[in-house]
Amino acid sequence: MVELRKRKAPAPPPLPVKKRTKTKAPGTTSKPTEDATPSPLKTIPKVGDVVSLDSFGGEIETNDGTKTTLKTLVDESKSGIVLFTYPKASTPGCTKQACLFRDGHDKLTSTGLSIYGLSADSPKANTTFKTKQNLPYPLLCDTASTLIGAIGFKKLPRGTTRGVFVIDRAGKILILQAGGPDATVEAVRQLVISTPKEDDDEKAEA
Repeated sequence: MVELRKRKAPAPPPLPVKKRTKTKAPGTTSKPTEDATPSPLKTIPKVGDVVSLDSFGGEIETNDGTKTTLKTLVDESKSGIVLFTYPKASTPGCTKQACLFRDGHDKLTSTGLSIYGLSADSPKANTTFKTKQNLPYPLLCDTASTLIGAIGFKKLPRGTTRGVFVIDRAGKILILQAGGPDATVEAVRQLVISTPKEDDDEKAEA
């Protein structure tokens, strides 16, 4: 007799291996990934914007060491302030810019604007600059570049862009532009020309 060999039954398919998941302890949350949501960048204002003077630009100091803020300077002015920024005191371009604002000071302040130079220089460097050039306006020292950065004139990783910033007593930005020594003075001159003086307003009312 022929011996019949029994066929082996096919082996069953392997069962899928379940991945072990770590259970979270109650009350815990998953850590966010590093690139989950980028922090929003601070918005640089533009001409026509009205900014909150209470918190804008942080604390700065005058060249004689007096602590102050943008709000204080604006409140002390008749109609607003002019801040011209410069990279470094006593350098050729910055000296030219400061002297142009010095020479045109009477006309540029005729509508009630107060003029200030603004840089990241130390009080000592700015005092030397002011004295040597006989500047009739204070120089502001923003060593941490908080105000310089708030108006968009801070260079990275360090440095200051030359420019001019004008803001009125209501916090409205009238001028905000970078430029050379002549351009920054001319921008303010054009603003003054287009602004009626207090005497003219009084005559119109009479």
